[in-house]
Amino acid sequence: MTAIRRSPFAVTTMLAAAVGLCAPSAFAAQPGGDGDKEFVVAAHQSNLAEIAAGEDARKNAQDSCVKNVGAALVKDHTKLDADLKALADKMNISLPATPTPEQEQHLKGVQQKAGSPDYDEAWLTAQEAGHKTTLALIDKQIDQGDNKDVTAAANKARPIVARHLDMVRDATCHPMG
Repeated sequence: MTAIRRSPFAVTTMLAAAVGLCAPSAFAAQPGGDGDKEFVVAAHQSNLAEIAAGEDARKNAQDSCVKNVGAALVKDHTKLDADLKALADKMNISLPATPTPEQEQHLKGVQQKAGSPDYDEAWLTAQEAGHKTTLALIDKQIDQGDNKDVTAAANKARPIVARHLDMVRDATCHPMG
């Protein structure tokens, strides 16, 4: 296990910035849209953001545990997104090609710390906050979703996202079991 020291200011700043890394405003209700469609679009953008963050960790993390967790995010979210794209095609839902601007901005904030010991801490903190938010949104879909296929996708994603959260809990890297 790798523990990373955190200053209260750094943690507060990173948490405020990180909430959007995995699941920002794309999950907010959109006028005229239905919750199932919104979930599919937002989950797709979350997957794109996680893949980008994982690739960035593989490249910029100093700790091997963080690099390995980044690799796991790339692998898992690539698979989840392939399944989600198939569902979106079946439901005739157009998916954006990129994460939300907020997600991209939050990743840039973490990337600014590349090459410093602060990078790993910022990345772990961002992932913890994002995965907590994503789990809450998945749970909302599971509890309130109307479309059984979309809800099934949320059920499939839940243990994976929960495992990712366990890997980054308390801004400490926990190797995969």
